[in-house]
Amino acid sequence: MINATIIITAALLGAYLAFSRRLSQSSSWQAIVTPLASIMGSGFLVSAPLLAGVVGNLAVICMAVLLVLAFAIGEAIRFNIKHFEPIENEQGLAQTIAFLSRIVLAAAYFISVTYYLQLLAAFVLNAFHIDNQLVAHCITTALLVIISGIGMWKGLEMLEGVEKYAVAMNLGMIGALLVALGIYNANLLIGGQWKLPDISSVIDLKDARVLLGLLIVVQGFETSRYMGNEHPAEQRISTMRTAQLIAAMIYVVFIGLTTVLFHEGLGSDVTAIIAMTAPVATILPILLSAAAIGSQFSASVADTEGCGGLVGVITHHKLPTRFSYLLILLVTVFITWETNVNEIIAYASRAFALYYMLQCAVALVIVWQVTSIPKRVARIFMFSMLSAVCLLVFALGIPSG
Repeated sequence: MINATIIITAALLGAYLAFSRRLSQSSSWQAIVTPLASIMGSGFLVSAPLLAGVVGNLAVICMAVLLVLAFAIGEAIRFNIKHFEPIENEQGLAQTIAFLSRIVLAAAYFISVTYYLQLLAAFVLNAFHIDNQLVAHCITTALLVIISGIGMWKGLEMLEGVEKYAVAMNLGMIGALLVALGIYNANLLIGGQWKLPDISSVIDLKDARVLLGLLIVVQGFETSRYMGNEHPAEQRISTMRTAQLIAAMIYVVFIGLTTVLFHEGLGSDVTAIIAMTAPVATILPILLSAAAIGSQFSASVADTEGCGGLVGVITHHKLPTRFSYLLILLVTVFITWETNVNEIIAYASRAFALYYMLQCAVALVIVWQVTSIPKRVARIFMFSMLSAVCLLVFALGIPSG
């Protein structure tokens, strides 16, 4: 019964998101789904097992802390959309910091592209019960060659259509998984069998540093900052806030419902969500694997295209597009062979934390210079604290496992 419920929920929700004319014609929905899909992409797959291995039964609380931090950083970026974008092309300290942040973001995209494809390779090999780092690197490299090769040949526009359906499938699968977990927890509760697992929930200094390295699981909201050609500022501000709130509710419910499935040994295996949810329903591992592979491929295409665009902006479009994709290929292949999937999660978090720190610094400079901004003192304090926290994530975040 629960297998049929999962399939029907995933199919109906996925089909609605992919083919609804109302949604496809809604500018607000398009502005919401881009950051929402980015926030919910890879983070949804790895967050539960990684948090379980690091903080145990405190996972819900720690996820809430990460979400609050991400929302606060989002407020800084929303502030920049409103107050910095109109003066972005002028000269000044804020503009210099913003330029540096673009360079850092390009570097973060190099890492995130590698991260998405390493995660994809991990789920592919998990489906065939293969644990081989060499094979994983070969799969990742082959995908990087294909994606960058298409970019150099004809541009990545031809792959953009895949993203729409991958996002719909991923969100549909998330909805179905939440329904399945809700039924599973309810059945345990009714049967008097629901209890928290007996696992370590003590957080030491190393655990805190690993937790800092998990900022990547709620990253992606900053995409609204660079959608100015498609959506006006006020719409991007409101829809970015909505996307973060929706993602926060989903994450808290998800981690809360999966806590009963936690057990010792989780944390180092990023594909553990597959085995962890197997007791809920036999169909879940298959659907989750398919959704993981599709969502990571589409995310890697989106970030490769975004990285190519940023390289063009940084070089003032003096570097031809095909050479931008060649640069991306060379850098990402190097990162692939020098890291593993657990390391790349921490590196991606640290790279995005540095970008967020610079964005908070831009907001701090603007609010310091413009005396007419409401709640000026409170904003100066908030942006200063956020810059410091992001610097801590950058300096102290370490891999799990």
